[in-house]
Amino acid sequence: MADVNIALIRDVLDLLLIDRDGEPMGRVDGIVMTWQPDAPPRVTHLEMGGVTLAQRLPRPLRPAMLWLARALSTRARDPYRIPVERIVHVGRHIQIDLDASRSPARASEHWVRDHIIGRIPGS
Repeated sequence: MADVNIALIRDVLDLLLIDRDGEPMGRVDGIVMTWQPDAPPRVTHLEMGGVTLAQRLPRPLRPAMLWLARALSTRARDPYRIPVERIVHVGRHIQIDLDASRSPARASEHWVRDHIIGRIPGS
């Protein structure tokens, strides 16, 4: 059991997610699993988002990261979850069958682009 969890964390956590068009989508910030009586644990989703990432930080850094994640994200309370059924390939990155430009995974990136970068002259 411990070997499976360590391999899962080592082989999946922080890997780059690539959408169906080859566009980077972000990195895996968390792994969601379910446990049922008399059945092995099962990975159900990969999670993305600042709130999920903040939970992995040492306790003294969590409040600042949570504040920052909530300040910059329109979906801060709900990490973006990708069902494992959407995973196409796991290797040096994770290929998923989703369109990143249409997913909430890029909501914060789009907000920064529209409200900050877009207002910089010459950008």
